Amino acid sequence: MKTVQYFLAIGLLCVSVAAQAADTPAENTVRGFYSQLVEAMKQGDKLGYSGRYKKLDPAIRAAFNLPLMTKMAVGSSWAEATAQEQNDLVNAFSDFSVASYASQFTAYDGEQFSVVDQKQTADGVIVETTLKPKDKDAVSLNYLMKADDKGKFRIVDVFINGTISELATRRAEFSSIARRDGISALVTSLGEKSKQMAPL
Repeated sequence: MKTVQYFLAIGLLCVSVAAQAADTPAENTVRGFYSQLVEAMKQGDKLGYSGRYKKLDPAIRAAFNLPLMTKMAVGSSWAEATAQEQNDLVNAFSDFSVASYASQFTAYDGEQFSVVDQKQTADGVIVETTLKPKDKDAVSLNYLMKADDKGKFRIVDVFINGTISELATRRAEFSSIARRDGISALVTSLGEKSKQMAPL
């Protein structure tokens, strides 16, 4: 009897340790975002674009460090911008980010979002996940996360198939516009892109 209790205790301990290992702050941020994203997708047709946008807006702003992502995407022009211009850029980039998700994830068809692992890197924490569409191969989505000024881990970049940096792609375009045409032109460009994603 004592032997059985011993192994039961060890088993429960292992389960507890595994759960704690899986419930890291960075992974919880991604899980929480995925939960909200799937919920919006399941209600996609009923909500429509504007409804999905409103539902996803707080989830994206909570999970992603949009001010830091904006700064990184704009590049060297960020330091030359005024405080008002920086604020306008953050708002425009944030609206653009929400619009991107609201326009791309329109409905639910059995997609599975899974958190796989977490790895420490020199730049922060990488949370490895997969997106498995129905009847299609899984896609790797890895999130680079950093602790913000309040200690909460938030997303600062997304790597598609483990290698393609979404932020690097944005930076190539956004920093070029800012250098060539100025900050106000980039704000306008982001606003136009957001409007284009909304159905007529």
